[in-house]
Amino acid sequence: QVKLVESGGGSVQSGGSLRLSCAASGRYLSLNAMGWYRQVPGEARELVADITRGGSTNYADSVKGRFTISRDNAKNTVYLEMNSLKPEDTAVYYCNANGAVSGVNYWGKGTLVTVSS
Repeated sequence: QVKLVESGGGSVQSGGSLRLSCAASGRYLSLNAMGWYRQVPGEARELVADITRGGSTNYADSVKGRFTISRDNAKNTVYLEMNSLKPEDTAVYYCNANGAVSGVNYWGKGTLVTVSS
């Protein structure tokens, strides 16, 4: 079983920055891609960014140039640096990780990011 714990959410004003972290733990931990999704009440969860074990990244068009995803494989941790935040970035942000052996997708409980204008 893999456990993902997010941290770093909070409230900021438009144009501000936040850094999210997600630490994975569990026995025989081996993860492929890790990423961040976000969800607004009443809407579908959407991909924000993901990163492979080798460091290849993928971003939603809406965050390109503003957000940066990175990971520390030794610490089984993925980060999301969010700059130039906009009110439309307000959402619950969820960490996601894919088990390398099981292929199972794991999810964190989410952390709320609120951007005020």
